[in-house]
Amino acid sequence: MKNFIYFLVIITLVSACRKRLDDFLFNNDNSITAYELDNYTGRTTLDVGSEYHVEDSMISVFQFPISSEGENLNISAIYVGELSQIASDTVILYCHGTADHNDFYWPRQKLYASLGSKHRFGVLMIDYPGYGLSEGKPTEQNMYEATNGALKWLKSQGLTNDRLILFGFSLGTAPTCEVAGNATNFEMQPSKIILEAPFASAEVLVQDAALLAMPGSYFVNVKIDNAEEIKKVNVPLLWIHGEADSFLSIHTHGEVVYTNYQGPSKTAVRVPGGDHEDTPFIMGYSNYLAEILQFIEQ
Repeated sequence: MKNFIYFLVIITLVSACRKRLDDFLFNNDNSITAYELDNYTGRTTLDVGSEYHVEDSMISVFQFPISSEGENLNISAIYVGELSQIASDTVILYCHGTADHNDFYWPRQKLYASLGSKHRFGVLMIDYPGYGLSEGKPTEQNMYEATNGALKWLKSQGLTNDRLILFGFSLGTAPTCEVAGNATNFEMQPSKIILEAPFASAEVLVQDAALLAMPGSYFVNVKIDNAEEIKKVNVPLLWIHGEADSFLSIHTHGEVVYTNYQGPSKTAVRVPGGDHEDTPFIMGYSNYLAEILQFIEQ
């Protein structure tokens, strides 16, 4: 009886941890009925104030279709820039993190849209299935298919690989590494990639978070392994990570991904005192954007 009770306790802990760790990866919110952008009153990833304002005429909210895991789904997207200029602009496809939906990350999209100099920039951000206004449920494959759908849309608007920058934050580093490391599986290939606060793998995430010495497959279903995928990437990399990241340790996650990269050139920006979400603020927005712009233009 004692052993049976112990077994039940372990199973309960494993089940609870599995749900908790899946929530770390897909902490989605699909309760909204419209994107509110500047009028959004919920919590956001950053507060960039009024300095980084985007005119309404430069904002396009739309949907595109994908087919994934036997379902036809509509994916919601926000594009900032001139739609008519996609055939000549440099475009950043921003793959957001695990939390909430596009409104949560809208301040970041405004930051990237403010990049300038000798290039024109557009910024596309999508909600993965099950996030925000996107249909479906969040799964690893659905996330990849939604990213590929965004690439297909950009290609249909005239974008070419040499003007595509893929930018992944946190969870978004998974589709970024997947696309950049597997050229034949996706509509487009980026000319460069930016990874901010990447995680090494679902396995490492489990081992960092769990108290039980069990394989990651006991806790999460996803097979994401950025530390391996990054080895296939053959375009320049910019890596940004807060040294005080309390969610994805720079030592067990970010440094591993950065070290495993074997491509043509890589740039590291380690942010002293930076946590998971606040590295742009800790660096200072102008300094943060300067690092990104220098990388893109070099």
